[in-house]
Amino acid sequence: MKNNFTEEFDIVVIGGGHAGCEAALASARLGSKTLMLVTDIESVAMMPCNPAIGGTGKGHLVREIDALGGEMGINIDKTFIQSRMLNTAKGPAVHSLRAQADKAWYHREMLKTIESQENLTLREEEAIDLLFDKSQEESPRVVGVVTSTANYSAKAVVIATGTFLRGKIFIGESVTESGPAGMKPSNKLAESLEKCGLPMRRFKTGTPARAIASTFDYEKMQEQKGDAEIVPFSFMNEALERDQISCWLTYTNERTHEIIRKNIHRSALFGGQIEGVGPRYCPSIEDKVNRFADKERHQLFIEPEGLETEEMYIQGMSSSLPEDVQWEFYHSIAGLENIEITKPAYAIEYDCVDPLSLKPSLESKIIKNLFCAGQFNGSSGYEEAAAQGIMAGINANMLINGKNPLVLGRNEAYIGVLIDDLVTKGTNEPYRIMTSRAEYRLLLRQDNADDRLTKRSYELGLASEERYQLFLKKKKEVEDERRRLEETMVKPVLANPFLLSLGSTEISGSVALSELLKRPEVSYDNLAEIDENRPLLSRHARAQIAVEIKYSGYIEKQREQVERFRKLENRLLPDDLDYLNMKGLRIEAAQKLDAQRPESIGRASRISGVSPADINVLLVYLEKERRKK
Repeated sequence: MKNNFTEEFDIVVIGGGHAGCEAALASARLGSKTLMLVTDIESVAMMPCNPAIGGTGKGHLVREIDALGGEMGINIDKTFIQSRMLNTAKGPAVHSLRAQADKAWYHREMLKTIESQENLTLREEEAIDLLFDKSQEESPRVVGVVTSTANYSAKAVVIATGTFLRGKIFIGESVTESGPAGMKPSNKLAESLEKCGLPMRRFKTGTPARAIASTFDYEKMQEQKGDAEIVPFSFMNEALERDQISCWLTYTNERTHEIIRKNIHRSALFGGQIEGVGPRYCPSIEDKVNRFADKERHQLFIEPEGLETEEMYIQGMSSSLPEDVQWEFYHSIAGLENIEITKPAYAIEYDCVDPLSLKPSLESKIIKNLFCAGQFNGSSGYEEAAAQGIMAGINANMLINGKNPLVLGRNEAYIGVLIDDLVTKGTNEPYRIMTSRAEYRLLLRQDNADDRLTKRSYELGLASEERYQLFLKKKKEVEDERRRLEETMVKPVLANPFLLSLGSTEISGSVALSELLKRPEVSYDNLAEIDENRPLLSRHARAQIAVEIKYSGYIEKQREQVERFRKLENRLLPDDLDYLNMKGLRIEAAQKLDAQRPESIGRASRISGVSPADINVLLVYLEKERRKK
């Protein structure tokens, strides 16, 4: 072990993407002296792909990051150029906020936050190796990071390298060693991590072309405007006002598909150059045309990259086809016939770790005090990365201070679902969060993320006093207003004209306002017409009250389900269980349980290949052991 350290830190974060930013900020805000290493300052909070934050499921993650005291929600509220609430025709559990970002502005604001954060040092140096203490311990323990110019000591290290590790960019037959957006790849660190014994794998993602805004024909496309009422991502913001920029919708056609099919052998994906596995839910255009041959068209969103650039992002059309083929198929689309392409689409392949080798705290099972976050863990998306980043930063701090890690359950947060899926089930492709992955999504809504997480974060020391006081104020508003609505009775003479105007049935006797609010036709806002004593409440309180009363029956059923879930989740499994010799366990289950060593029955039940019958064997074994004792 080398000990000639240039400088000493508590925590070193390798990488400055969305995971690295949240990890470093959380660590520093919790009082740890933190170093953030980036290969290029421009990579800090960079958006190499879609210039947007949020979306289905992803918006929930951003609200939870914000509730924990993270930065992503605050930063997008500063720098968005269009805001929309998605899935409003469905129930509140799947309402998801999405904001188009000015990508350069987003980067600048996050960089400013990083540079001004107390306890946080930002350095533009390439990490090339880790330092270990291998003495007197079964597993090596990381004690530092080597860069091309220095050695830094660390009590814990967070790896958040995104798509930089041995990155390769593919454009048809052209293959270039590169990180995202043409930045330098990180090859030496990738080799070092492989030698450390971390189980590595190869994944792939991609990005579409960019083109000049003035060369699009907007009359041939459908305009997509932002919402009239802007809903903030951060609970720290009550209201936002901003001039918004339109996005545009167009579609591929049979001519587009014909060009792609004719040249599909020249795609790096289908030509065999790409080894890595790509994302199922964000495939390249050639993959879409191949997999969904019956579809006559695929939708494309034309989105501005910022206020001070003419570049537009063609969402839904990433590709690894050669530039000449790209030129032909892009120009076959309505509204894009004469576009001037500034950057071609490309696929990028990179190294990442098998998340099954991680603990629920995101610490490596193989190397002590080494935490992993973001795309390095096999996930995709800025929001998934940031969610893991804040948890890795929190837990690295907890570890070096001798405290138990913060592990969020599937019933507590989408962050809990995300991390549990990765470390328990693993993933064979870049993982993307979706509302359908959460069993208790009616409890894990956007509007109550602060209810679920802010108090815990405040007790850890991450959520600020200002944030906590705003949370307490909102909580009191919700409780007081719910009580008032349940206690305020309204007579038929007042209620019936209002109900008839909404096409709802009349009442025959006095009822509480809360009962009227449970009707589908009645909203909290229009109920004000017969509610003379309504108090002035914050936007966040109004949103939560309406949902909690209107869906109270369903919410209560989910809470009962959670209680049943907790009984299994809290049945702990001893670390030294001999699964391989346990009678009754199937061979596959015994091998997977032995490899992953789950902490609880609940986590064991979610391992792929472990059946309900195997769980019964474990429960019987635990009961026998309990009786012996």
